[in-house]
Amino acid sequence: MKRSMLFALLMGIGLLAPKVYAQYRDISAADYAQLQELEDTIALLAYAVVNDSLEEHRFGACREMIPRLVKALKTEHSFQYPFEQLKSVSIQYPRDSTFRIFTWQLYVGKDEYRYYGAVQLNTKELKLFPLLDRSFEVEAPEHEVLSPDGWYGAVYYNLRQVDGPEGPYYLLFGFDGNEFFRKRKLIDVLTFPKGEPQFGAPVFVHGPNRVKHRVLREYSAEVSTKLNYDDILEAIIFDHLVPQNGPYGEGMTYYPDGSYEGYRYEKDGRWHHVEKMFHEVSDEAPMPAPVLNNRSKNIFGEQK
Repeated sequence: MKRSMLFALLMGIGLLAPKVYAQYRDISAADYAQLQELEDTIALLAYAVVNDSLEEHRFGACREMIPRLVKALKTEHSFQYPFEQLKSVSIQYPRDSTFRIFTWQLYVGKDEYRYYGAVQLNTKELKLFPLLDRSFEVEAPEHEVLSPDGWYGAVYYNLRQVDGPEGPYYLLFGFDGNEFFRKRKLIDVLTFPKGEPQFGAPVFVHGPNRVKHRVLREYSAEVSTKLNYDDILEAIIFDHLVPQNGPYGEGMTYYPDGSYEGYRYEKDGRWHHVEKMFHEVSDEAPMPAPVLNNRSKNIFGEQK
């Protein structure tokens, strides 16, 4: 009985493997095997980057991870490979599948996070653009156009393609750990002038003479806030935040008050600010699962 069960299991694995591999028919058998091996190693390193308690281990894992990820993404036809084991790395695709973007977070210390990422184009050359976090150098983050070398770093949890009158652009919804008492969520705009990524575009309208290139929302680390596209409402929704003194001596910070602001897409291809999305106010602001909690949740806010 045990032998027959083992035989059936082995047969099942043997039958399944060709089907799994068949999904990536353009990838050679040798490249597929290499990608699997690299993925296993990258997944372990990425987990250590996010979760290891020792700073030197997190930094070391990040240093080891980057060249392996680059090697994997430079493998022929690697765009077809989904990297499903990379639970500690966010991978976002647009509807048109012209590229994908990888992002992850490195916790440095109490008030410091660093972000890493790469944009891989879905072309024969598999052109790859590393993203270098320079958010600490950006003086006016809501009003600047940034290159991959001067990226405002974040972990992206959603990507939405917008087919504007002058061509597509992409909204990137992200999380920035920022500092111990204050977190940030943001919406960035990704375009590809001359085939290269560019971050920030004047598409968020707050009035006749006030337009933003990206949106940043800073809030107390005590709470969770919403900032995302709502498919039912066909609008971007986010909590209205009000200033309050924090309870731990951290000074003034921002908390949701139960009402919501947003942006609606208009015919001019831009997103126009709506001061109040609903006329009702919740007694208690909804508390979505945090994108990141250092120990109890992974990078996507899922329980470990």
